[in-house]
Amino acid sequence: MNLFKRAWWRLTGHLGKTAMLVGLFFVICTLVLSGFLIQSAAARAADRAKESVGAVATMQLDVNALINSGKNNGTNPQGQQGGTVGSNGDLHRSLVDRICASSVVSQCNYTTDSGAFPTRSTKLYQPVPPPRGQDSLGTDLFKVDGIRDLNAVGAFRNGDAKLVAGQGIGPHSKHDEIVIEERLAKENGLKVGDTAKLKVGQLPAPGQKADEREYAFKVVGIYRSNIADTGTYVPAMMDPANQIYATTDGASTLLGKGAGKDGVLKQATFTLNDPKDLDRLKKDAEAAGADLELFPLSINDKQYRTLVGPITKTAAFATVTVWLVAVAGTIILALIVASNLRERRGELGILLSLGEKKPRLLGQHLVEVVACAVLAIGLAGVCSQFLSQTIGDRLLAGEVSSANQAAANEANQPDPSDPTGAAKKDQPDTRPIDSIDVRLSPVDVAKVGATGLGIAALATCVPGARILRLNPRDILTKGD
Repeated sequence: MNLFKRAWWRLTGHLGKTAMLVGLFFVICTLVLSGFLIQSAAARAADRAKESVGAVATMQLDVNALINSGKNNGTNPQGQQGGTVGSNGDLHRSLVDRICASSVVSQCNYTTDSGAFPTRSTKLYQPVPPPRGQDSLGTDLFKVDGIRDLNAVGAFRNGDAKLVAGQGIGPHSKHDEIVIEERLAKENGLKVGDTAKLKVGQLPAPGQKADEREYAFKVVGIYRSNIADTGTYVPAMMDPANQIYATTDGASTLLGKGAGKDGVLKQATFTLNDPKDLDRLKKDAEAAGADLELFPLSINDKQYRTLVGPITKTAAFATVTVWLVAVAGTIILALIVASNLRERRGELGILLSLGEKKPRLLGQHLVEVVACAVLAIGLAGVCSQFLSQTIGDRLLAGEVSSANQAAANEANQPDPSDPTGAAKKDQPDTRPIDSIDVRLSPVDVAKVGATGLGIAALATCVPGARILRLNPRDILTKGD
């Protein structure tokens, strides 16, 4: 008798057991397919995030490497002012511009940290004067940040500051252009187009005369900071109102260094399309003349990790779920098949005594289980997209909440580089991906189909292998 006919009669004659197998397979296939769909959605989101933010490589001086190399011009690093260690420790803009031309660099930015002493025409903003007897010489300066693009500054990206008049600093700004805070502008009666004079902000070394050079800068923009006055004394250099943004050439000039292509930078960042491009960037940097021992390139994919962190954890949970469901489903199905075989010993003995071959008996059981699996896979394909979307949204919402809480806790930690002990201000300008786009594709259906059929075959063949060791006499005379 045809084994397929026997399988059909068995399935239609015992609808209760057939429905149980279909239901069990439906649960297994639905959970497995949901896991695959969440994994696929997470992978697509990660690829989009990688394309949108890339990875950022940072280049700046390694002071310890410079000292150990003996290239610090014989100077004593501890005796230098402003953290300088000689001309060999200067990162020049001309070098960075050559590296920016690398084919793997999609965006380039650089900064220069500087300061400036006030002049007779340009005074500091100090609503509360320093206490009597306090020596504030080292902090009675404007904080000058030399930048390539004002829009790339964290405070402007995250909304803590915004331009209210004029224009910002850009790649094509002139070296003598600056952007000042609104309160400082009112204090000095400055508006867009006016000139502000600033003095070189380098403190003199012991026994040396202070640098009295003054430079005129054109105010091209005025911005407003969201940080209000505290009502108490704050060192001038730490007051947000005394924050001035200049070009890197302007900041380098106020350091007492050169301008133009020989202008000095503190840090350069290179946005890559892919973190794997770092090796190529290093080769291009060395070809441009960079000493990567003194100015190492390090990758910073914090923005990318912030974006995909929660959705990656969600995908990892889905992966674990797929494995657990597959293993548990195989075990449960194997036990059910073994139980069915025990119940059908009499049927097996009769068929064997009539001359049926053992492999065909095992094939009949496999056909029965596979038929239930195929029906369940079809039903899972209909329901899984909605279910996986719901499950994915809930899992992702929990991970995003945890990530935001962790970020908030980190933000409240004091900044070790800030003498005032203030909280860290450099917050990521990105938020984690908080939505998941689940799409059912033929590839996912094929994967769950292969998984479901694999489970069916494994759960049938392992306990069914006992059939190959049986003979009709033992089955019919010994029973169980």
